[in-house]
Order: sequence, then C-alpha cells, then structure tokens
Amino acid sequence: MKTLRSIFAALFDDDHRLVVAIAAGVTLVLGFALWTWGPESLASIGQGLVWVSLALGSVHGLRAAAESVVEFRPDIDVLMVVGAYLSAAIGHPEEGALLLFMFTLAGALEYRAMGRARDAVTRLSRLMPADAMVRRDDDWVAVEPDSLAPGDTVLVRAGETVPADGEVLVGRSHLDQSVLTGESLPRAVEPGDEVFAGTLNQHGSLEVRVTRPTTESSLQKILTLVLEAQESRQPLQRLIDRFSTPYAVGVFVAAIATLLGFWLVPAEGTFVSASYRAITLLVVASPCALVIATPTATLCGLSRAARAGVLIKGGEAMERLAAVDKIALDKTGTLTMGQIEVTHVSPIAASDSDQLLELAMGIEQHSTHPIAAAIVRAAREHAISPADVASIETIPGRGVEGTFDGRPVRIGSFEFCEEMLPICFRAYTRTLVDEIRAKGGLPVVVAHGDGAIVIALADTPRPGAKKLVDQLQAVGVGQVSMLTGDHRVIAERLALELGIEDVHAQLLPEDKVAEIRSIRARSTGGSLAVVGDGINDAPALAVADVGLAMGGIGADAALETADVILLHDDIDRIPWSIGLARRARRIMLANLIFAIAVIAILATLTIIGSVPLWMGVLGHEGSTLLVVANSLRLLAVADPG
Repeated sequence: MKTLRSIFAALFDDDHRLVVAIAAGVTLVLGFALWTWGPESLASIGQGLVWVSLALGSVHGLRAAAESVVEFRPDIDVLMVVGAYLSAAIGHPEEGALLLFMFTLAGALEYRAMGRARDAVTRLSRLMPADAMVRRDDDWVAVEPDSLAPGDTVLVRAGETVPADGEVLVGRSHLDQSVLTGESLPRAVEPGDEVFAGTLNQHGSLEVRVTRPTTESSLQKILTLVLEAQESRQPLQRLIDRFSTPYAVGVFVAAIATLLGFWLVPAEGTFVSASYRAITLLVVASPCALVIATPTATLCGLSRAARAGVLIKGGEAMERLAAVDKIALDKTGTLTMGQIEVTHVSPIAASDSDQLLELAMGIEQHSTHPIAAAIVRAAREHAISPADVASIETIPGRGVEGTFDGRPVRIGSFEFCEEMLPICFRAYTRTLVDEIRAKGGLPVVVAHGDGAIVIALADTPRPGAKKLVDQLQAVGVGQVSMLTGDHRVIAERLALELGIEDVHAQLLPEDKVAEIRSIRARSTGGSLAVVGDGINDAPALAVADVGLAMGGIGADAALETADVILLHDDIDRIPWSIGLARRARRIMLANLIFAIAVIAILATLTIIGSVPLWMGVLGHEGSTLLVVANSLRLLAVADPG
C-alpha cells in the first residue's frame, strides 16, 4: 500500500512532469500502432494503451483544471482537459491522448525552463554554511549562522564559506565571490577589508568580526531581490493575465457557436462532425504560447543577468532598461576607481627616485590619509622597502616632516618643500607641479638633501572606461552625460579622455537631481538611466527612469534604491545589461507575434476548412514549445567582454 501511495505521489510531483509526459507519449505511440496497424488480436490492447496514455496525460492537467473550475476562473488547463475528454467521448481517444501528451510535455519543458531560470536563486540559497565557528571566551564553538550577532568573532578556515558579513581582523587570503558578483578572479583580503556571507575562503584562515546578522547580510538581501524580481510581472504580462479568463470563456462560447452552426445549419451536418470541429477550435484557440510568451523570456533574461553579477529588479525594470537611449554617469567610483593612485614619478635633476620613495614610504606607512595610502601602494608595487625615518611630524595643511641620516625630509606641497630644493631647480619643479594640476592631478613633492621628486596622483579611470561610450552607442544609447561634484577642470579632462561630450561638474546631490530632470525634459522618448555608486548617488538613482548602482554588493543604498545592481565593478556590464534587456524585449515581441499568428491561422483554417484535431494539436502545442525554446536562447548570451 505504501509503495502504491509513493507511485501516486511521484506521478503528481512537478519534478516528475517530464517522466509522466514521456510515459504518456510512449504508451500513446505503442497503443496507436497496435490499434491501427497491429493484428486484430492486439487491437483491444492497443486501444487500452491509448486510454492509459489519456489518463497519464490527465495527471497534471486535470488537477489544475479542477482548481480553476472551483475558483470560477476557467483557463487554458480547463480548455485542454475539456477538449481532450470531448474528443474521447465522440470516438477519438487517440487524439485526446495526443492533446494531453503534447500539453503535458509542453508544461514539463516550460517547468524545466523556469527551473533553469531559477538556478541563480538555488545557488544563492545553498551558499550558506551549516555551522560557523565563533569565539566563546577562549574556545571556538560551532553554532548555527543564524545565531551570529554583530560583534561576534568567527573563524573561517581554508575551503570554508564566510557565514556572515564582517570585517577581517586577522589573516590574509583570497575569497571566491563569483556566485555573488560574477567575478572570475578571487579577491584578496587582509585585516580591515570587508567580507560577505556566502563567499568561499580559498586558502589560509581568517578571523572575521561580524558586522550584521545573517538575516540582514548582503547575500540574504540579494536572494530576496532575485525572488521578488522573478515573481514580478511586466505590464504586458499583467494585461495578458487580466484577460485570460474572459478569453477562455470567449473560446468556449465560440466553440459552442461552431458546434451549433455546423450541426444545425447545413443539411448534411452531423453532431459528431460538428463536435469534432468545435473541439478542434477549442484546442487551437487556447492561448498557451501567448500566456508564456513574456514570463519565460523575462525569467531567462533575469537569470542570465544574475549569472553575470547583474541584478535586475523584475520584468518592469528590465523593460525600462531595454528602452534606455540616454545615460548619465557619475564620475567618482563609477567612471573612475574612486581612490587616488600614483600615476607617475618625476625626478628633479639626477635624484634617485627609489631612494626618495623609500623615504616617502617610511614617513607615510602608518598614515591613513588617502595620499599616504596611494604612495605606500605604489612603493610596494615597485618592491620598495620603507626607510627608517625618525621624528615624523605632521604640519596641518602643508605636509609631513621627518629626519633621515641626520637631515630633514619633507613630503607635501611645493610651497612646503620649496626652501629645501636647490635654487636652480625650483622653477622647473614649480612647472611640473603646475602641469600636473592643469591636468586635474594632485602633485606631491618629496625633498631630502639635494634630491627631490614630484609624485603625480589622480583618480584613475576604471579598466574599460575608454571603450564605454562606443559600447553604449553600439547598443543604441545616443546621449552619454557625466555628472560629478568634482572640479570642472578635472571632470572635463576625464570626459575628453573618455569621449564624453556632455559634462556637468561641481554638482551637489540636489544639483544632480535637478540636472537629471533637465536632461529628461530636453529629450523625448526612451528612458534615462543614471549610473552611480549606490551610496551618495541614491537621490539621483531614485529619480531616474532606471537607476544602475555600481559595486552594490555591500551597499544598502544600492540594494534599496537602484533598479539594476551591478555587483561586479566591471564597467562593461552597463552596455551588456542594456543589450541583454533589448534582446529579451525582441524575443518577447517575437514570441507574442508568433503565438497570435498561430492562433489566428489555425482558428481560421478550422472554421473555413477541415483541420484534423491531431494537426491542430501539433500546431498548437508545437508553437508553445517553440516559444519556450526561443526564450531559452537568452541563457546562452555571451558574458560581457
């Protein structure tokens, strides 16, 4: 008895839809062959197998149809089941079985397509570890991640998953966060760096201080966003859903009218032939392909974007993204890296650059100032070790001074270091400093004894920023603007380097909002997208038609405000996302046009001609399968770059 219950449970399990469909198809083919072409002694067995196929095909459709009838909302399931059983009732069980087999097969493949589209959610939900090692007094104790609280210290060993968002206290390692961000290369982390729940520690042990509970982690917020996006519907889909029940009722009325018309009006008409034609109309007019035309494309598009580290908040956001023809880009943190870096070092006369960088690193290695950090990073990249500089003192607004080898060392502005420079090189040094400033850079002078260098620092463009305008134009974005609170000279020089003609600089957050509204007012048609870092650009993202947040994995403002969240920092994901949305829109339109055309052609041929039910079934269900297959093409879109 238990085995029988297990079999019935498996039959009704959605995960076994395809198995049930295949079983219905096999029994139908075998039964029809024995019934039609086999020996007379096996004809009854063949007919029985056809009825078995009809029963197997009813497993999922009959349950859904019953639910629709109970709720007084007739839909496609009702149309299909009624058509199949009416066909069997007038002596054509094989065609009813064919209808339910094709309907079940199409539903199974659609379910699998939706399942593939939801893979991103499944992968995200499986990222969390079963337990976490947390420090309790002087011991490490295994606890459930849900019990972690801000301030707890957890141990993450090599090969383990970070259980909560936090900050590294002890250790250095590389974290694989590809499932969250789509980033192929591991991210190096060291004390002070932020880490996120669900990322994999590749080697070495880390001690991490928890900064927020798992229920508020970036992973959980992303998972919630993906689920909400997949459950949301586009305006066109909502319209189709709204009219699905009236349409189904209309098809029933048209089928009854066809039955009465072809039975009562022609003198030679029979009830069976009229019923056959009415049932065929019932089948071919069912909007299966029409109903799934947009949700399959939407889910596949959202899933493909998520795999590339791009979270699009639902079908409506994707539709607006597809219509983008104007885009406004924040400068700092979006077009640039968001932190200053050393771009070049110019020695004065025959000065030893490496020796002076050793002195600069010795002075700056313990400072948290952005300039100091940039100089230390540059020195490390050149394998330079810090010199042992003594008596270090900060002169507010001017620079830092110390002593090395009994002589003073200064690092800071030209004016601060000028008196230590040889008189014959002061004019030349000032010229270098002025040139760096004119290009939007920040000059720093290092002076010691008779030697000096000028270090040029700047917020450098992101990799790929120079190709961004061309990539945007290639996907149909005609106007590209830059919005920044930075100085106009700096903004215009970067815009010239990147090929951006429309530049708006020295803007406060409220000025950015006003400028976005102005850009929108000056143009007609299409959507305006705004790209920012998701934190200080939250107001601008909110007023845009589409807000895109860069590097939003740890930014609450990005997750809450933006319509599209770019978890990875690769700037080429912006045009890629727009291109994907446009492709999804084209596939949706193609699906809709194809589905409507098939319904119209088959319905017309059924009324004016004599379309066999089996041909109508193949045409109707075949169009559904083609719509699903067309949508699945979105999952094969190539990665950015």
